[in-house]
Amino acid sequence: MAASMRLLLRRVIRLSHRYNNVTAAGVSARSGCCWAPSTCRCFSDVAGDRSTHFGFETVPETEKAKRVYKVFENVAQKYDTMNDVMSLGIHRLWKDMLLHAMHPQPGARLLDVAGGTGDISFRFLEYARSQQERQKRRTARSMQTPSSQDISNNYFTEDEDTPQESRAVVCDINKEMLNVGRKRADSMGISAGLSWVVGNAEELPFDDDQFDIYTIAFGIRNVTHIDQALQEALRVLKPGGRFMCLEFSKVTNPVLARIYDAYSFQMIPVLGEVIAGDWKSYQYLVESIRKFPDQEEFKYMIEDAGFYCVKYNNLTGGVVALHSGFKL
Repeated sequence: MAASMRLLLRRVIRLSHRYNNVTAAGVSARSGCCWAPSTCRCFSDVAGDRSTHFGFETVPETEKAKRVYKVFENVAQKYDTMNDVMSLGIHRLWKDMLLHAMHPQPGARLLDVAGGTGDISFRFLEYARSQQERQKRRTARSMQTPSSQDISNNYFTEDEDTPQESRAVVCDINKEMLNVGRKRADSMGISAGLSWVVGNAEELPFDDDQFDIYTIAFGIRNVTHIDQALQEALRVLKPGGRFMCLEFSKVTNPVLARIYDAYSFQMIPVLGEVIAGDWKSYQYLVESIRKFPDQEEFKYMIEDAGFYCVKYNNLTGGVVALHSGFKL
C-alpha cells in the first residue's frame, strides 16, 4: 500500500511539472486574451463570426457547445469521483446547503438543468418526501383524540388535503451524463417522481410556467449564452417560482484565493489525468471557473433577465456562491 502511494505521488509530481510547462507556453501563445477574473470574456467579431471563450481559448460561438459536450462526454464516468477529489468532498455540503435554502414543500415541481448525474434531484425528492412524512406525523398527533365532527371533516376532505407527489425533471444536453444519472438512480432505487430529458439550457423543451423551482449547479458557466439560459429559466418557471444557481465564484479572502488558485491550476488537471486519464478536460473546467463572472456581475445578469429579490450567499469564502431570485 505504501509503495503504491509513493508511486502515485511521484506520478502526480511528474505530471504537475509537465502541466506547469504547458501552462507557461500557453501564456505566451495566448497573451492577447484576458486572463484576470474580470468581466472581460474575450468576445469578438472575426469576419462576422462571433467568438467566445472556451476556458482561456477563444473559439467561434458555434464551436463552444460541441467542445463542452465533448468535455462532459469524456468525464461522465468519473465525474462524481473527481468532484469528491477536487472539492475534498465539500461539494456534497454545498448541495445540501442548496436544498436547505430551497426548502421544497410536498408537491413542488423541480427542473434541474445541467443536472445529468442527478445529485440535486435525488436530494430534492428525499427532502420533499421527508417534509411530507413530517406533515403526516403532525396530522396524526393532532388527530389522536378527535371529536366526531373532526372525524367527519377529515373523511370528506382527506383526498383534497393530500398533497401531490413532488416531481423532479433532470435536463442535460449530454446523453452520457444522463446515462450516469440513470444508473445511479437505479442503484439507489429512485424512480418515482423522476424524469430524464435531453435538452439545451438555452432552448428548453418545456412549455411556459411549468415549474416551481429551477436549479442549475456548476453548469451555467459552460453555457455559451448565459443571458439566454436565464431567460429560458424565467420562461419555464411558474409565477412565484424560484431560480437557484450554485456556481464557482470569486474567492473573497486573499490568502484563501492564493491557495485556491495554486490548487486549481496546478493540481486539478494533474488529478484529472491520474484518476480519469483526461488532462485537457479538467484544464478546461478550471479555466472556465476563472472566466465566469464574479458574484456581483452575475447578480446583475440575473436581475437583467427579469428576476426579483435576487441575492447571493458566499460559501467557503466565495469558492462557491449560491444565487437565487424569484419570478413575479
